Amino acid sequence: MLEKSLFIRALRRQPVSRTPVWIMRQAGRYLPEYLAVRKQAGDFMTLCRTPELACEVTLQPLRRFELDAAILFSDILTIPDAMGLGLSFVEHEGPKFANPIRDVSMIERLPGADCIEDLRYVFDAAKLIRQNMPADLPLIGFSGSPWTLACYMLEGQSTREFKHAFKWAYDEPLALHLLLNKLTDAVIVYLGQQIEAGVNAVMLFDTWGGVLTPELYQTFSLPYMAKIVQALKAKYPTIPSIMFTKGGGQWLDAMANTGVDALGVDWTCDMAYVSRLVGHKVALQGNLNPAVLRATPAVIREEVKKVLSAFGSGPGHIFNLGHGITPDVPPDNVAVMIEAVRA
Repeated sequence: MLEKSLFIRALRRQPVSRTPVWIMRQAGRYLPEYLAVRKQAGDFMTLCRTPELACEVTLQPLRRFELDAAILFSDILTIPDAMGLGLSFVEHEGPKFANPIRDVSMIERLPGADCIEDLRYVFDAAKLIRQNMPADLPLIGFSGSPWTLACYMLEGQSTREFKHAFKWAYDEPLALHLLLNKLTDAVIVYLGQQIEAGVNAVMLFDTWGGVLTPELYQTFSLPYMAKIVQALKAKYPTIPSIMFTKGGGQWLDAMANTGVDALGVDWTCDMAYVSRLVGHKVALQGNLNPAVLRATPAVIREEVKKVLSAFGSGPGHIFNLGHGITPDVPPDNVAVMIEAVRA
């Protein structure tokens, strides 16, 4: 049944009757029903670690909107948490690790891909979601990229400066490669287990790839994502993959040569240019500025039209935001956007 999915067909650059649409972070804090379940859970990690609750919030946007895919509700930092860094979420501050990496010996002591056994709750949630969602809609699995996970593990929290990460990149490159190799092996197993549990496509979120210089991106981010894509393609050839580097517009051509099926495009890129550059190699996903969803319905419809027109009429486009939806967006505005895409 999924062979007819508009989302899957678009990922394969096959003809579709209309452009499919889903939203990064579509299960989240902009929905009042999500906030009710989040309150029931008590804290964010309990919500992630309870398959029944993770299933419920994954399905909520499908009930409210005519979306073409669901994305597994989880967090990109589950792997570092399973490696023993002690993840918690502080209200209005974001993720924090109790045991950030501060020396090479900590990297050497990190468990390898065996730590994925501690993430059984993610795979149980995926199975439950797949059983309860419409059979003709695909479920997307995901992971943070090795570089992005390493940034959080080295910084210990969200940051705008990446002081620790850059110091490791310049002063301890071999140790950083050791960390990235461990994370890459873990991500391959992690996404493989999500596929075994029922997800129909996978996405790599390289949230912090865009902070790197071109040389460092080609050294510490892209090769590791390419290794993940190639390993999954070898074992699961029918499962499409999406790669998204926020702020990575200058590297889209190199990303398209990794063997990935689709690239996420943020709103700083001209979709018409990107389509001409790599649209013959990969599908493209994006790229409405999330801020547009705070505008009036007329403006939202006009901006949707611009994105669709920029991509053009050929196959291989999945409409999405250029990054995750923000908590202050009115759900009614999301409905306007989706209706505009479907029209």
